[in-house]
Amino acid sequence: MATMIQAIRMALHVGEERLGVTDIFGQDVGPPLGGIFTGTQGLKTAWNSPLDERGIVGMAIGLALAGQKPVAEIQFCDYAFNVIDLLKIAGNIHWASAGDWNVSLVMMTPVGAGIRGSIYHSHSFDAQATRIPGWKVVMPSNPRDAYGLMLSAIADPNPVMFLEPKALLRVKGQPGEQIPGEPSDDKALSKMIDAPLGDRSAWKPEWPKLGEFYVPIGKARIACSGNDVTVLTYGRNVPMCTLAANELAKEGIGAEVVDLRSLHPYDWAEIKQSVQKTHRVLCVNEDTEITNFGEHLIRRITEELFYELHAPPKLLAGAHVPGVGLADALERATVPQVSSIKAAIAMLARHEP
Repeated sequence: MATMIQAIRMALHVGEERLGVTDIFGQDVGPPLGGIFTGTQGLKTAWNSPLDERGIVGMAIGLALAGQKPVAEIQFCDYAFNVIDLLKIAGNIHWASAGDWNVSLVMMTPVGAGIRGSIYHSHSFDAQATRIPGWKVVMPSNPRDAYGLMLSAIADPNPVMFLEPKALLRVKGQPGEQIPGEPSDDKALSKMIDAPLGDRSAWKPEWPKLGEFYVPIGKARIACSGNDVTVLTYGRNVPMCTLAANELAKEGIGAEVVDLRSLHPYDWAEIKQSVQKTHRVLCVNEDTEITNFGEHLIRRITEELFYELHAPPKLLAGAHVPGVGLADALERATVPQVSSIKAAIAMLARHEP
């Protein structure tokens, strides 16, 4: 099974071969490195930009307005905060031009904690991303969804932010989640598409015959079914919430884990259906707890589904601190863990209406 980063790379290959991608660029994106996480190795349209996030986003906007199809990478989302004004421009051009101009670009960037990246390589960007109108925002939790969401992002005429949970980039897919056309032998896949160590000047990938598979933007999936508590989450937290739900099932507590996959637009119909079934809601993500995307979901649930609730909705998010510490204990104390997720679900499940 492919890892998430291999899935993203294969989707980008399909994008440049069949979906009109003209440029894949960013710091260290081109040869020889092929991206800091190897997400762009062997791609024929990949090239290196200067270390200039504003230049990267500005170039992507210009290429898109000129009719090209760029995929731009900000090496870590921590450095996307200094391009907020340009992201706002990209998001408002279609609206400001009364529909005359589209900015069809994809901005991909790794997000979140989990790799001991310390204060400059561990931030989340999901709440900030959803505050910028005009953009679609997606975050996968497994390789198959990463592949399908990337193809949907490339095909979409709107600007799309593809947020990569960096802690999951090396995680392989599960049985039954195979990408169409990928070899069943993960070692064979690695030999085909992963660049060797050392001199890569003569290396070229041997791409498998990949099929097109699209995950619709705005469609959630049920990662784990349950009747007692709805858990709304995405990205790195999906497998942690699922693990917590599986452990709680042994205690007779049924948690339904909803993998949003898309933060904007999000699947309100799926959220509503789950809340009406469980009557209890927990939102879990890594972004800081103040002005958090989960707070928006709780606000809407409270406004529209108030009489369905048997307990106050709860948010479990990152601590409102300036950064994520390098030490393992500091990082684990800063963002949700399986133990804290499990405790929050159990508390909600046992709350008497």
